[in-house]
This record gives sequence, structure tokens and C-alpha cells, in this order.
Amino acid sequence: MEAFPAHPKGATKVPSRRATVTATARLHFGFIDPSGKGKRPFGSFGLSLDRPSTRLVLGRAQDFKASGPEQDRAERCLRTIAQSCGVRGAYALAIEEAIPPHAGLGSGTQLALAVGSAFAALEGLRLSPDEIAKRLGRGGRSGIGIATFAQGGVVLDGGPGRGALPELIARVPFPPAWRVLLILDANYRGLEGASERAAFQSLPNYPESETEALHRRITASALPALVAGDFETFCHEVGYLQAQMGSYFAPLQGGAYASPRVSAVLDWLRAKGVTGLGQSSWGPTGFAFAASETEGNALLEEAQARSSQPGLRFTLAQGRNEGAKIETA
Repeated sequence: MEAFPAHPKGATKVPSRRATVTATARLHFGFIDPSGKGKRPFGSFGLSLDRPSTRLVLGRAQDFKASGPEQDRAERCLRTIAQSCGVRGAYALAIEEAIPPHAGLGSGTQLALAVGSAFAALEGLRLSPDEIAKRLGRGGRSGIGIATFAQGGVVLDGGPGRGALPELIARVPFPPAWRVLLILDANYRGLEGASERAAFQSLPNYPESETEALHRRITASALPALVAGDFETFCHEVGYLQAQMGSYFAPLQGGAYASPRVSAVLDWLRAKGVTGLGQSSWGPTGFAFAASETEGNALLEEAQARSSQPGLRFTLAQGRNEGAKIETA
């Protein structure tokens, strides 16, 4: 189990002419204390994926300009971090691809960290992912997006402290042979911003005994199962955590899962005997684990063949055991 490095890969000591950053999505399996009101508030468990991705290129320009998907959001991040560092300049920011927003895949944190890392690399500043996250207001509840950006893998954080970002408790690699079926619903948006904050404020306290039990199950069973390559145990533990989260958040999202279309697919997978499945964060993205690429492709093909719902699509992903890619020229 490792801690992530103090500085992002690719940070330079001298300014560059152009910086390119590629960051990938993450799954959020659930919180240890989903209310955030106990002695161990929040505490997140999640996985870095190899897709979908956010890829952007930052260079100098005569005037500030941004282009591509999520360009307004990205430009706000760029202006904010430049101002926070006391840097005056103009930049051209091109977003070549972006993780779907409000889908439960960590798009906002990955975009913010990618922009901040590109800016730091371009200007020759040594800013860690933690430092960038603080300047851009990320990591208020969950630290898994920061940790997966830094080094990938499966990560567990201990939740935020007073004025501090969530502390990384553990990080282990995801077995390279395993696969993740992603179930994406383009016609549904998960909670975010003010709606998300209001939702958390409305939730009841989560029992301390349940928080401690979830922490034990993750640290004593789920993480060791990853190290041992024990697919069944890992799936069982993630499925258990997901069941607790689905029950707790059901009043806010109309059931265990936010999207009825994704819920129907997950019900079908469960009927097939799949145990490692659930919804990432507020959704709507659903996921299911497969023990091999062959099994994953079989699930993918069957899911595609049986579904004709508009906006619903499927992709087969791998775990990513490396951090974001930062290149300068």
C-alpha cells in the first residue's frame, strides 16, 4: 500500500511552450460514513479506470481562449489557478476530449487537476495534485479523484479533516486481467453543486457501528482480495458496500440507483449471478466486474444485444494503475 507522490509526473523546473495532460475517469464505490456527520466523516473507496478520458493541451496565446467540450468550466479553472499563483498571462486551452459531466465518473476533479497540472508544467511550477485541488476547491468530501489522478489504482481515503483534504489510507493496484463493464446513460444527470450539498444536509446520521464495520470490511477483506487476486471476495465486498449506499441514498434518488434504465441492466446482471456491481457516486453510471477480458466482452455483447434504450450505452474498461499523463514540449 502506497502514498501518492508529492509532485505530479511531468512537473518541470523551467517554463515550457506547451503542456498536454491526459486524465482518466474513476469509479466511486461508496463512503464509509455517507452522512459525513460522524467521527470518521465520508471516507471514500474507488478505482481509477483507463476510460473515458479527459485530454487537453495548454499553450501561450495573445488572449485567453478555450475550445472543446467543457471549455467554460476548464477556462474558469485556468483563470483561478493562474490568479492564485500570481501569474499574469494569456493561454490557449484546447479540450480534445472530456469525461462525461455529472455521470459519477469524477469529471470535475479530473478536469480541474488536468488544467492545473498543465498550467504548472507550462509555467515550471512544482504544484502537487493536493495543492492544485486546494486552489481549485476540489476534494471537499472525497479524495479518490486526487489520488487516482496522482497514481491510479484502487484507493481508500479517510475523509476530510478540519481544513485538510482527505488523507489517503491505502492504495493497491487493480488486477490487470480484470475488466469493468460500464453502463452509461446520457439522458440522466447525477446530483452536483448546490443540489448535492442540499442532499447531504438532508440525510440522517449514519450509525458509527456501520461505519466501523464498512471500514473493517474494506481494509481486512476487499483490499487484501485485490492483492491476492481473489475476484469473488472483492466483488462480494463491493456489492455489500453498494447495497448499503443504495439503501441509504434511496430516498434522494428514487431507489438504489438513480437511472431506471441503468437499474434495469444491473437487475439483469444480478439475475445472471454477477455480484460485483453497482452505481458510481450519484450516477447514473453503473458498473459490473468481470474476471477476464473474455468474460467482460461476453457481458458487453449480451448487454448491447438486449438493450435498445435511447441514451444507454456500454463500454468495457480496465483498471488504470498509473496516474495522469503529463507531457511538455
